[in-house]
Amino acid sequence: QVQLVESGGGLVQAGGSLRLSCVASGGTFSSNVMGWFRQAPGKEREFVAAISWSRGWTYYSDSVKGRFTISRDNAKNTVFLQMNSLNPEDTANYYCAAARRPVVAGASQRPAEYDYWGQGTQVTVSS
Repeated sequence: QVQLVESGGGLVQAGGSLRLSCVASGGTFSSNVMGWFRQAPGKEREFVAAISWSRGWTYYSDSVKGRFTISRDNAKNTVFLQMNSLNPEDTANYYCAAARRPVVAGASQRPAEYDYWGQGTQVTVSS
């Protein structure tokens, strides 16, 4: 059974940066995709970014493109989300997700493509 554990959330001022980590255990990910989603109170879960473990492609939502960077460390089964130029609209609980099947970049924004989810880490950006 795959387990995903996020860390790195916290409180930061607008304009600041945070780096989230997601460690995956219990499975192999050579042909899988990892994604980051977020959910603010009263809002739908929103796609943030995705990365392919084996092919290395990345995909971002328009709202974070140019500010956030997703990366991976295959040896450590860890995915990172570097978040720069944060603003209060980025405040949310951030979730890591893993897809067992290969997923094309354009489809990686759909939550239904993912089979496993972490518990989330809270990011709060103050103005």
